Amino acid sequence: MISKELLAVARGDLRAELVFRGGRVFDAFNGVFVETDLAVHQGRIAGMGDYEGETVVDCQGKYLIPGFIDAHVHLESSMMTPDQFSGLLLSRGTTAVVADPHELANVYGMHAVDYLLGAAERIPLDLFVMLPSCVPATEMETAGAVLEAEDLEPRMGADRVLGLGEMMNFPGVIQGDDRVLAKLEMADRYRKPLDGHMDTTDRNSFNAYAAAGIEANHECTTPEAARLNLENGLRLMIREGTATKNLEALLPVVNEFNLSQCMFCTDDRHPDHIRHEGHIDYMVRRSISLGIRPEWAIRMASLNAAQFFGLKDRGALQPGKLADMLVVSDLERLEIDQVYKSGVLMAEHGEYTGTVPESIPLPEGMKVGLNARPITREDLVLDTDRPVLPVIGIIPNEVVTRHEEVAGAAVNMEDFRKIVVVERHHASGNVGVGLIRGFDFRNGAIGSTIAHDSHNIVLAGDNDEDILTAFEELNRIRGGLVVVSGGKVLAELPLPIGGLLSDRPYEEVEEALEKLRLAVESLGDRGRFDPFMTLAFMALPVIPELKITDRGMFDVMAFRHLDQ
Repeated sequence: MISKELLAVARGDLRAELVFRGGRVFDAFNGVFVETDLAVHQGRIAGMGDYEGETVVDCQGKYLIPGFIDAHVHLESSMMTPDQFSGLLLSRGTTAVVADPHELANVYGMHAVDYLLGAAERIPLDLFVMLPSCVPATEMETAGAVLEAEDLEPRMGADRVLGLGEMMNFPGVIQGDDRVLAKLEMADRYRKPLDGHMDTTDRNSFNAYAAAGIEANHECTTPEAARLNLENGLRLMIREGTATKNLEALLPVVNEFNLSQCMFCTDDRHPDHIRHEGHIDYMVRRSISLGIRPEWAIRMASLNAAQFFGLKDRGALQPGKLADMLVVSDLERLEIDQVYKSGVLMAEHGEYTGTVPESIPLPEGMKVGLNARPITREDLVLDTDRPVLPVIGIIPNEVVTRHEEVAGAAVNMEDFRKIVVVERHHASGNVGVGLIRGFDFRNGAIGSTIAHDSHNIVLAGDNDEDILTAFEELNRIRGGLVVVSGGKVLAELPLPIGGLLSDRPYEEVEEALEKLRLAVESLGDRGRFDPFMTLAFMALPVIPELKITDRGMFDVMAFRHLDQ
């Protein structure tokens, strides 16, 4: 409903609740800064010009820009519940996120979607949801749930549901799989966006992907793939997460013609990196340092995502839009002095000043713990009598891997680590065992129940004793992250909510993460990449080239399991 009172303030007939005096207001539509006052009333922008206000904020010499929007994020990678996640992001200038809960959904199904939708009504951060399209991501692994088009459709009309989340099963799209197409057609009936997930320079594959109606993609890692993405009419979501850092590689693709088609996202980002390095604000700051005009970077962080997702009430500081805004003292270094959400001060100088909502109650269907069959040394045996064994080759700071090989007789734990995936949803007894190269740590093992996207238990180590100890400890704490050496637990972070989220305050999560980092470092890790975030993606069989599931080593390019 249109507010007559807001119109009266806009006309100048009524004093505004809040006036920002003398700042340089970003005009996102013309890409310029305008020196003017900005009036806010009832949580919305009333207008720019000469206004009187009940409260006046002196912004002389400062810049006013829209709050940032993360175009694609998995809240689960923060390892925090929505109430804790909200304050952390608002402290960094992100006022809205588009979340795909397919991590929790792969464990809990629609209970996870309903949990996030319920949480969205109780937190100050604006949280929107894309329904998870790939639960499971493929039929090549064992997840905790299966969601078909008919399971998703009852939620597609919900106010905070913006569309269909990343379609990771790109072979299913390209080959016209009936179950995949049913989901795409369902979202299309509601005229809502279809999000993509594909990294290729194969033109015909992109042609088929676009012809199926996919409208955006955050998975491009090279300029060639990004240009092909844009050429086919897909929006380009430029990603900078914890394990995947594509910003610097893709920024050269952006120009004055395709700028409106590009936006920023974090996808998967750990909380300590958000706290100390930044969120979308880091992407804006880094883009400016790499030579992108501040006006371009700000637009990619705000208006472009708002327009793509049909969020007409945000993304710019124009009359009638929400007063989601940042007061910035240094534009080049993006020093954020204050963050306002709907006209309410939420953060100052990087510290959250709003209230933390009470913890959101878990649905009954989300109170289930791990359900894995115990494993023994016999489950971890590799057949080194084989002439050749496949090896996952880690590429630092990427989720893609190399498909390498080693002669069975040449296997040694100096050069390789054993990687193990244990199914943990149905106690099936499935155990996948393989080799991985690239981890630096020695005389120990790391383990996690964050293993995209089915989130089975994933372990890596150079000896079976520590791998088994890590497995047992993860079961004891109901999921999480753990570092083991000499049969002893050096550090851990319990994640009892689905093995993905902590039930503790952010500060305790950050402290535990620091202890985990130091523990891995004590085993020789050189800090070239985040070992836990990297480990989490080694079980994702939709990203090239070689991965591992609870059913064994998986060749993504051939889309089949390899004989061990």
